[in-house]
Amino acid sequence: MARSKEFEENAVLEKAMKLFWEQGYEKTSMNDLVEHMGIHRRSIYDTFTDKHTLFLKVMDRFGERINGRWAAGIKQSRTAKQALQFIFDSIINGEEDVPPGCMFVNSAVELAIRDEDIDEIATKAFTKSEKMLAEIVTWGQQNGEFTQQYEVKELAEYLQNALAGLRVMVRTSVPKEKLQRIAELNLRILET
Repeated sequence: MARSKEFEENAVLEKAMKLFWEQGYEKTSMNDLVEHMGIHRRSIYDTFTDKHTLFLKVMDRFGERINGRWAAGIKQSRTAKQALQFIFDSIINGEEDVPPGCMFVNSAVELAIRDEDIDEIATKAFTKSEKMLAEIVTWGQQNGEFTQQYEVKELAEYLQNALAGLRVMVRTSVPKEKLQRIAELNLRILET
């Protein structure tokens, strides 16, 4: 007779996500996962197959989390500038109880050059983010908030690059005031 799971899969995925996000893939051992997730090693293998598959599931979970958070913040914004300000603020200030930065950026830096799965996930995430930024830029250009001197695609690529840089910098001891200045300059450049 098969033994039933004694854990809620989403809850343990959340714990694994936070650990991978904080430490990265290579530094996180199976022992770390067992301890942090609060389940047996056998249960990890039975449910997720292996560490790599677990990591891929965690990456999907992170994508759902960040996309949901950003979509809600953008929807509540009255202007395109407010929407971008929300995104910059969410990166700079982060969330309670999660590591700073972005798991996609961290994983791309750590693994994408040698792991096709991670490269594909990170590249798709960056493409999705760039598409969302393009929609905000279009909104801002249509209502006269943003310059039309540049193509929407160019500005979306520019913003994507700026956001990636901020996602790296928030993991350092760079003061938030400096990060805010960087964000503000990016917004001012759009207005010229």
